[in-house]
Amino acid sequence: MHDMSQFGDTTRVIQTWNNNVRVAGILLVEDDPSVRMALELALTRQGHSVTSYATGEEALDHIRARRPEIAILDVMLPGIDGVEVCRRVRKLDQLPVILLTARGDDLDVVVGLEAGADDYVVKPVEPRVLDARIRAVLRRAESASSDRITFGDLVIDRGALKVTLAGKEIHLTPTELRLLLELVRHPGQVLNRRYLLRAVWDHTHIADSRLVDACVQRIRAKIEPKPAEPVFIHTVRGFGYRFSPP
Repeated sequence: MHDMSQFGDTTRVIQTWNNNVRVAGILLVEDDPSVRMALELALTRQGHSVTSYATGEEALDHIRARRPEIAILDVMLPGIDGVEVCRRVRKLDQLPVILLTARGDDLDVVVGLEAGADDYVVKPVEPRVLDARIRAVLRRAESASSDRITFGDLVIDRGALKVTLAGKEIHLTPTELRLLLELVRHPGQVLNRRYLLRAVWDHTHIADSRLVDACVQRIRAKIEPKPAEPVFIHTVRGFGYRFSPP
């Protein structure tokens, strides 16, 4: 059982947040009742509409019946854990996903990112941090412009949020698309991880650079003919990544 004091003075905190942001639907999955109640209260007071469950099975049923705008999943859930929920969602949907992970559990973070999570928040959860991450992920999901970019067989239609390779549609998550677009905007230039964290995730902590590496790996698996021998996104060791189409 978690100590409710980890959330500080929730009432005082949420009254200072920006009340102009509203989300139509957040799915929160956390098996600890006190943590779930505190987060649901904080996010609801912020103006979000929150539906919460204690298990991954309930979360999957809810997503099938009524798709939320974003899912927040605790990694350590009874039965189907948060990583497996994310993995199953990714097979059918590009629903934005944020994972809640135990402090210092790097394995959970890496596995979760490889499963397709868009971001993660380390426990104990600070509601203001979670709210900021939610808004950042949703901004990426909603961002679009009207131009069409072509690099040989790779075509990126930002207005339609659609990527095709040799005429076949490639399904990218909003975060994957945002990262690809950021790389494409600077062809031939090396973009370091710190820059990409700020531009794509709104993060400033360089320790979160694994977000970049995991996302690049997922993009390569989808757009590269041979992901182990990339022709679009190249690694510049010790620096970052460069988009250099053939």
